[in-house]
Amino acid sequence: MAGHSQFELLRTRRFLPFFLTQALGAFNDNVFKNALVILIAFKIAGLTSADINFWSNLAAGLFILPFFLFSASAGQWAERQEKSSAIRKIKLLEVLIMMLAAVGFWLNSLPFLIGVLFLMGTQSTLFGPIKYSALPQILKPEELVGGNGLIEAGTFLTILLGTLLGGWLMAGFEWGATWVSMAVIGFAVAGWLSSRAIPPLPATANDIRIDPNVPRAILNTLGQLRGNRAVLNSVLGISWFWFFGSIFLAQLPNYTKEYLGGDESVAPMVLTLFSLGIGLGSLLCEKLSSRTVEIGLVPLGALGLTVFGVDLYFARPEAASVSGLDWRAFLDLPGNLRIAIDLALIGFFGGFYIVPLYALVQQRCPREKISRVIAANNILNALFMVVASVMAIILLNAGLNIPQLLLITAILNAIVAIYIFSLVPEFAMRFLVWIAVNLLYRVKVEGIEEHVPDEGPALLVCNHVSFVDALVLGGAVPRPVRFVMYYKIHRLPILGWIFRTAKTIPIAGSKEDPELMQRAFEAVEQALKNGEIVGIFPEGGLTRDGEMAPFRPGVERILAKTPVPVVPLAITGLWRSMWSRRDSLLGRMRLPRRLRARIGVRAAPALPPNSSAAELEAKVRELRGDLQ
Repeated sequence: MAGHSQFELLRTRRFLPFFLTQALGAFNDNVFKNALVILIAFKIAGLTSADINFWSNLAAGLFILPFFLFSASAGQWAERQEKSSAIRKIKLLEVLIMMLAAVGFWLNSLPFLIGVLFLMGTQSTLFGPIKYSALPQILKPEELVGGNGLIEAGTFLTILLGTLLGGWLMAGFEWGATWVSMAVIGFAVAGWLSSRAIPPLPATANDIRIDPNVPRAILNTLGQLRGNRAVLNSVLGISWFWFFGSIFLAQLPNYTKEYLGGDESVAPMVLTLFSLGIGLGSLLCEKLSSRTVEIGLVPLGALGLTVFGVDLYFARPEAASVSGLDWRAFLDLPGNLRIAIDLALIGFFGGFYIVPLYALVQQRCPREKISRVIAANNILNALFMVVASVMAIILLNAGLNIPQLLLITAILNAIVAIYIFSLVPEFAMRFLVWIAVNLLYRVKVEGIEEHVPDEGPALLVCNHVSFVDALVLGGAVPRPVRFVMYYKIHRLPILGWIFRTAKTIPIAGSKEDPELMQRAFEAVEQALKNGEIVGIFPEGGLTRDGEMAPFRPGVERILAKTPVPVVPLAITGLWRSMWSRRDSLLGRMRLPRRLRARIGVRAAPALPPNSSAAELEAKVRELRGDLQ
């Protein structure tokens, strides 16, 4: 996997046009939205403070409303469509809507422009399910994290740039509305042109019927989340992120003015720090996860959101004693650098949180229903954002200040994260595995992405070197693996909890516990029939001298019952670790000899189900070579 970079995707025909199309759409939306906000607040004469609040809140509500009303129908429509053609139609609709926006600016009519904003929300609702459901068709499985990272980073950075440009054009020029009109039409046309280069993306479910009954369609779409707990809780986690983010972003303007003492140059700087943090965190996900969907990053992201959200409160709990600071003067004051770092790191850990969740939904959801699952996610996102706004209004009206509101949100984030991770222990288990393996070792993975199937059953066979072999392999293989494991290792403190959470299958020798052995074979058979990946160590025990032992015939028994592809794997570098039997033989204490030692995981092409134990052993020996 070394040498691959997510940025290489930006040179490919299959990804670059799609990336530019969605980035230009997010950019253009925010040029228009922020220009409208500036128009309402500063450009229309005769509006009172109450009028401004009314029109601003109405605009925010009408933009979100289509996600409630039309996401279900949009998801059903997206499943039926050849996606590149559908995207071109949506981008053409954007061009027409932006022409209407130009008419609204020319008429200087707020009701007309608010109506245009509703249409923009509708167009975004149509694009959402296609945007995320197209990625598994565009990207290879090992590219999902990197591609999602680019999409999230691009989205937040273009939102930032669009917000800045829309405000600058409207506020900075006498004919600001004219400049905004030309800009939004121009960028809409650019998005349509880039969409024309997206390669064909076949429909995933041609037989889906679009339900005209909106309430029933919404309930049916939300029902698509049933039956897959990991996907359901990933969607809830994504919606919670938008709850958390919407509260923080909504408070930033007033927080900047009242608690940071900043002028109009500090607010964009604060938004820039937040957006750049999300962008950097999103892009770093692929590097940290070794190009797999590493959901262990999600608890790390949740932890960072809470830690730096709480620290932001303690950095400035009271109103600023000064006002009117420009961004340079703000950064020069003692304590403000800490606030800037907190804001950037909240965004940074938000990237860790959101990217693996989107990638997990795309990986674990069947292709024929992914558009509807994304539509359900959009419905819940909108609902959570509305609830966030209501909560913020209630708490602020009850006498809390903005730092206290942000503190409560950060604490709630910890409570919600603990609840979600308790429902799906796989998140916490992968986090512990990711931390442990990456602290102790530098893992070089070869051949996994090419030879482990992306879907369907498979049997992984590997040499057995140490007590942590299953952890290392589980972290290297992007799909969940059901390992068959000696029952005493299965019961070890801490490690045993991780193994049980990963649904490992305990086994004993035929003389030791024949009943447990029989149950293990039955569990393996059922897992393979369910389309899962099962990992076994056919030597039957840890190596005692660093060399491989002959493979036992149990592997042939498994394949005779359930013929599936067999992927040979080899682990290297763990014999000299504290987790092997080497120290036991030498009478030395089990202590780490070297932190961040280099170890390897290699995979070979799958062998047929009729392969003998001896043939599988020979292939694993060849993979391992002379390395222990």
